[in-house]
Amino acid sequence: MAQQGSAAGGLHLQKYFLSKNLKKDIPASIVVFLVALPLCLGIALASGAPLFAGLLTGIIGGIVVGTVSGSQLSVAGPAAGLTVIVLTAIGKLGSYEAFLLSVMIAGVFQILLGVIKAGTIGNYFPSAVIEGMLAAIGLILILKQFPHAVGYDADFEGDEGFMQVDKDNTFSGILSAVSKINYGAVIISLVSLALMIYWPKIKKVALVPAPLLVVLAGVLLSTLFAGTSFALRDKQFVQIPVVDGIGSVLSLFKSPNFSEITNKQVWITAFTIAVIASLETLLSLEAVDKIDPIKRISPTNRELIAQGAGNIVSGLLGGLPMTAVIVRSSANVNAGARTKTSAVLHGFWLLLSFLFIPTLINLIPLSCLAAILLVTGYKLARIALFKHMWHKGWSQFIPFVVTIVAVLLTDLLIGVGIGMLVGIFYILRTNLRNPYFYQIDCKEDKEVIRIKLAEEVSFLNKAAIQVTLTSLPAESHVVIDGSNSRYIDVDVLEIIHNYKHNAFTKGIIVELYEIKDRYDVPAFKELKYKQPV
Repeated sequence: MAQQGSAAGGLHLQKYFLSKNLKKDIPASIVVFLVALPLCLGIALASGAPLFAGLLTGIIGGIVVGTVSGSQLSVAGPAAGLTVIVLTAIGKLGSYEAFLLSVMIAGVFQILLGVIKAGTIGNYFPSAVIEGMLAAIGLILILKQFPHAVGYDADFEGDEGFMQVDKDNTFSGILSAVSKINYGAVIISLVSLALMIYWPKIKKVALVPAPLLVVLAGVLLSTLFAGTSFALRDKQFVQIPVVDGIGSVLSLFKSPNFSEITNKQVWITAFTIAVIASLETLLSLEAVDKIDPIKRISPTNRELIAQGAGNIVSGLLGGLPMTAVIVRSSANVNAGARTKTSAVLHGFWLLLSFLFIPTLINLIPLSCLAAILLVTGYKLARIALFKHMWHKGWSQFIPFVVTIVAVLLTDLLIGVGIGMLVGIFYILRTNLRNPYFYQIDCKEDKEVIRIKLAEEVSFLNKAAIQVTLTSLPAESHVVIDGSNSRYIDVDVLEIIHNYKHNAFTKGIIVELYEIKDRYDVPAFKELKYKQPV
């Protein structure tokens, strides 16, 4: 009876949390859907692929990847960072169908990477670099969405790189936007921003998601402006393909050209996509875990398998390669999502909107969606974050700032790579400074220099220890203490033994205390969690 009562209580608790999470996940999924829709279309346009391919990739990223993934807040879809690769690959391979085969093979590579646990590389990204990447994405959102907010939409939605496909750059794009303002779009953006900021503060009406209200207000205002000097142009609206009947829907799907399986360029493209997509996914995953209010840790290897499954399905049906995408993921977090139900539902909303209400979706102005992303960008690059990193010291602040500047002036992967180099420099600098504890004792009225080595002494500490030993004064008594050391690298041991052998030339007495001739590399022991019976 007690067990039955316990089971019933557990079931009631599960229902409670499911209901509680759905209240947050459903509104969040609508926000992500609204953000993802123009991004999917814009990235497809820039990649030289059919618009439907971008939409299909977003649907698969939500439903397939969202279901398989172990991340609760990450959202997958077509990535702006892959647009140049996709555009070039389609040209080199000669057909879109041959490119689809590369996407499928890339998915297989990603699953293999997950199986061999290559996802653990994500655990080695320095925290300051990840924080810098998030802040940079926030600033990019603000800079890139400004032209859409004022009605100048020459560049495609989702162009996150500094140099744009239209030969403009981030800053010249803003200058062009200022000279070609559409005041109808500006009014819609300002109203939308006001709703995004102040609507959630009114407790009685906060249950209605602010982004949904923003979209409704945008549609209403753009309708009122029609036929006036404030009227919006066609390019200032979402442009989703309109289909007529099941036959026209099926005609949009493409199949891979399997006869190109022996083409070397297909395999090179697949490998390139797999590596870059996996790196972007791991970076985005690490960043999303940083801003998760519950601070959950996503399984990186499972995510690679999920992304691989998504790319196989996408390539099979005619979609683009996908990654976990930080813009959509951060919008998901800021919208209050709690579980991956939000990501899965956003895929269904994309599918349903395409099938049943494309005409209504095409009434949404890009300027009101820009307002949603502007608020998301501000939350990622808030002033409090810069103050927080400043108080952490130069070793954290400099990699943080370098990452921001590098991402802004290049793109996500190159910028993070530069930030990683600076972050690693500070890590190495800290390691070089802390390989030992230096102490001067007195023994029978004679000074004894005691050098107590750290618990782990790697080859990175070799230079610092060598400099210290060679700078010790002549005719001194030196004790090199390894009692705390679990591991001393072979190169460091060689330096210590060579120093002891040659020290007599300076009249130095060297005493080695608990230093072995050889140390085995410490074995890694995997922690196993035992399920309670």
